Amino acid sequence: MPDSFNKLLCCTQLGKTYVTEGGSVPAVVGVDFSLNEGETAALVGPSGCGKSTLLLMLAGLEQPSSGAVKFKGQPMSRPHREIALVLQDYGLFPWKTVHENVVLGLKIRKEPIDAVAVEELLSELDIIKKTDVYPQQLSGGQKQRVALARAQILRPSLLLLDEPFAALDTLTRERLQDLVAASWRRRRFGLFVVTHNIQEAVRLGSRILIMGASPGAVLSEVDNPSACGEKYRGSEEFYEISRSVRNILESIG
Repeated sequence: MPDSFNKLLCCTQLGKTYVTEGGSVPAVVGVDFSLNEGETAALVGPSGCGKSTLLLMLAGLEQPSSGAVKFKGQPMSRPHREIALVLQDYGLFPWKTVHENVVLGLKIRKEPIDAVAVEELLSELDIIKKTDVYPQQLSGGQKQRVALARAQILRPSLLLLDEPFAALDTLTRERLQDLVAASWRRRRFGLFVVTHNIQEAVRLGSRILIMGASPGAVLSEVDNPSACGEKYRGSEEFYEISRSVRNILESIG
């Protein structure tokens, strides 16, 4: 099958400039990048380098100042129903239970709610016992599981994660990374993760894009074919790739 048929997401010379009272401020410049169907990638770089701005353009929530984003070959000018975005702040409604938060997207779309599929997903993410609980009664890790369930129940072709586990302790963070990897192995959706955590990028991205400081530009790319593998964390390859990514980040300062 020609490669063009496999393209899920494609960015061409993508850039974003903000206009302020003090003049124009470039946030992202000249990003060329593509993601195939079922492929994973991670974008890593220092805080404030434009990673989240780039992700919002991929989600259709920010319009580029230059270049273009295409999803499944079509120009994207607004959010697409096949793209799901999970943010660091969870975005849960405090007056709705876990179940109500998870199925909210389906209700908004007026799609049927498959009770079995919801239960299976809640079980997979280990929050089935929290179905009738409200967000304020959940830990940070549990809230993030609910946010992941709400995104995945929509069966997206592309899942975007923006620093999803940054506020969590190390062990909880690693467990959730492993849950995302397991979900990807089952469903093979496209996955794009923005993070400043090197090991998170290595755990989840089969390609790791390394972004330099403001204005944000992708300066290097590292192949990481074992990402999302069940036993990848702790392997010599995992640590070797982590060292390589760290060395590149240190070299670009």
